[in-house]
Amino acid sequence: MDRVAQIIEMLKKSPGDDFLQHALALEYVKKGEDRTARSIFEEVLGRNPGYVASYYHLAGLLSRNGETEPALRWYEKGMEAAKEAGEARAYNELRASYEALKDD
Repeated sequence: MDRVAQIIEMLKKSPGDDFLQHALALEYVKKGEDRTARSIFEEVLGRNPGYVASYYHLAGLLSRNGETEPALRWYEKGMEAAKEAGEARAYNELRASYEALKDD
């Protein structure tokens, strides 16, 4: 059974699990299924705006696909969420990626 199938099986028992949803999105990124991954990241953040890791990966996905403005907006939202959560390391990572994309 591949990772996607394994995570989907786990999600049947815990459908609202943000960690599992995030992990599933990352697996779809690895498979090059960015549209599906994007949808899952957006679902996680719609349900739980405090799930900071998803901002980073969603913005990175958008950036790789040439969607600079939406990526910048997600980085900004992520920085706000990280600041509110007191997650300095996540904030710094989001900020560095934001600045690098903004400077391009």
